[in-house]
Amino acid sequence: MEHGKAGEDASEQKVIDDIATHGWHGVHISADEVGPGYAFTIGACHSFGQPEFLIMGLPRAMAHQILDVALDAARSGAITDFTATTDALLERHPCAFVRVPVEQYRNYVGYARWYYQGDDFTLYQIVWPSRDGHFPWQAQASAQYVESQPLLGPAPLAA
Repeated sequence: MEHGKAGEDASEQKVIDDIATHGWHGVHISADEVGPGYAFTIGACHSFGQPEFLIMGLPRAMAHQILDVALDAARSGAITDFTATTDALLERHPCAFVRVPVEQYRNYVGYARWYYQGDDFTLYQIVWPSRDGHFPWQAQASAQYVESQPLLGPAPLAA
């Protein structure tokens, strides 16, 4: 008997059930030797016509909360321009967005690719600032902070 398959079916069903009930499902991937942990949404594109979001390097509960706030902000129209920073996600700390290239989907959001049966969805990485207010693409950003949040796509031009 294959133990892995039953667990896989159950987790796939949970994705489908969550999207049916809440409109989206959150996935958390733990940190490993390759990189920091991260979390991402599945279902926002299907349910709300909004992009999916991914955030790196934060504890699971905080990451999930920011994803939830981001989806609400996108749905309500509080965020419409993903090339600009926004104060809608973290109090007193602007966040930025990086468009994740489709070539990265396989490495990071396999579950979303399974759900959408391919790469036909938009994915933005939410980038949070360092404690002193810098983003990873700024020269003042510390190496430790930059490592905690690798960019999956090109830095915004306005940076």
